Amino acid sequence: MTSLGEKPFTLEEPDPDAGDKPKRMALVASKGGLDEVYPILIMATTAAALEWEVGIFCTFYGLDMVNTKRMHSLKVSPLGNAAAPPPLKGKEFGVPNFISMLPGMTTVATKMMQGWMKDSNIPDFDEMMELCLEGGVEFYACATTMGVMNVKQEDIMPQASCLGAAAFLDFAADADLALFI
Repeated sequence: MTSLGEKPFTLEEPDPDAGDKPKRMALVASKGGLDEVYPILIMATTAAALEWEVGIFCTFYGLDMVNTKRMHSLKVSPLGNAAAPPPLKGKEFGVPNFISMLPGMTTVATKMMQGWMKDSNIPDFDEMMELCLEGGVEFYACATTMGVMNVKQEDIMPQASCLGAAAFLDFAADADLALFI
């Protein structure tokens, strides 16, 4: 067992007996808020940079990541997010949750997050998507969710494939790492 502050692991050297098969990561994107898709995009771009095979299955609100009618207007909803940081970065005080209900707070939270990402030199959503595509990340729109939410094939970005859950499970079954986010 490691104590806080210790590194619990180190990067391993590639196994020479593993062959040329790249590692595979299967991600399930089930949420569509800007703050909820960033972890997926960060994991995907990092894995792609390490030459992993990456597939992202976009289901339910995660479908917004690849829906051309919604993908460029993802927002941060502070309502009900007890872990949301205070409005003033670096200030340690609590913000009552009811403040999040006030008109305009979603816009404020979204702009704040975009500013924090920019200040931290993290690419914006569009750039992250571009990095994913350049890195060979595959996007899959859940066929069932498309039907439930009345999303048409022409609403999905052209680089994404429509895929059923069973087909994605086949992909995920061969993954070295599978995450539901």
